[in-house]
Amino acid sequence: MYEKNGEKYFIVDTHIHYWDASPENWVEGREEYAKGWIECFHGYMGLGPPETHWKMDKFRKYSEDDLMRDIFEDGHEDIAIFQPTDLRYWYKDGFNTVERNAILKKKYPDKFILNSRFDPREGDAGLRKLEQDVAQYGCKGVKLYTAEWIGDSRGWSMKDPAAERFFEKCGELGVTNIHVHKGPTIWPLDKDAFDMADVDYAATKYTGLNFIIEHVGLPRIEDFCYLATQEPNVYAGLSVATGAEMFGRPRFFAKVMGELLYWVGEDKMTFGSDYAIWEPKWQVEMFVDWDYPDETFSDYPRLGTAGKKKILGLNAAKLYGIDVPKECQVDAEPAARDDAALVEQA
Repeated sequence: MYEKNGEKYFIVDTHIHYWDASPENWVEGREEYAKGWIECFHGYMGLGPPETHWKMDKFRKYSEDDLMRDIFEDGHEDIAIFQPTDLRYWYKDGFNTVERNAILKKKYPDKFILNSRFDPREGDAGLRKLEQDVAQYGCKGVKLYTAEWIGDSRGWSMKDPAAERFFEKCGELGVTNIHVHKGPTIWPLDKDAFDMADVDYAATKYTGLNFIIEHVGLPRIEDFCYLATQEPNVYAGLSVATGAEMFGRPRFFAKVMGELLYWVGEDKMTFGSDYAIWEPKWQVEMFVDWDYPDETFSDYPRLGTAGKKKILGLNAAKLYGIDVPKECQVDAEPAARDDAALVEQA
């Protein structure tokens, strides 16, 4: 929980990782991909405040103590949601896997929500793994990585017929929150494989699911805003938007927030730190203090304390059925749009 000027904020971080990118985990013969991937991530960290930058050795494989301190002791967070990323093509045991995240979920069950993943190219085995994760960890969401490499394949589309069984299975299992990486690419993946065009198809076809578009499709922010306006079950995941832009490019961040507030609304946006690329402490504190830099942004909606509380935790709490302390709640009616078709957790 974070408190500022007498206001209490319940913080739900919808996008964190617990990865292992150490050289011991690199696939022989594909070391250049494993090394290049984590170095690209490390470059993104450089867009945050200098005092939060890590040395490469720590960045490749940080400890459980690092994570618990950065997120909960210093980072003001109440609940954090793991979003897995396999990348087994060049990391032997995977990069940020459900199994590795589950280690912390088991030790701190009240602190973490563990999401699963799927990839339609894995067929029946992938379906069985999804069912197993839901049964074992109570997953209420999945993270999709449409640009991931498997063998000769360099990505997949949410429009692929093979994906239909997985979306239908999510509905059957009560996995209603579909987080999709649509936005910045990371070397050596293909930027086009993160294009959002396939979200339109899936969100229209599977109206019983929420599609949280991580990184709000950056750099395609206008495309995302029109898509999320059209589709009532599409939400804006702010990870990367806050971490990469709020400190380093404040005027661009103001434009992004202005477009999101104008088209999407404060009831359909969720906070994500993208830890460990960026630590949450400065992001939470800076966001609570955030406002447009000057009057040139006066034609965009303003974001007040109630809206910041929704974005930092209350909207995600609704998506995941998390109880929120009374002192952190807001009484106001939806301020920007009233067409959100939230698929409530049972």
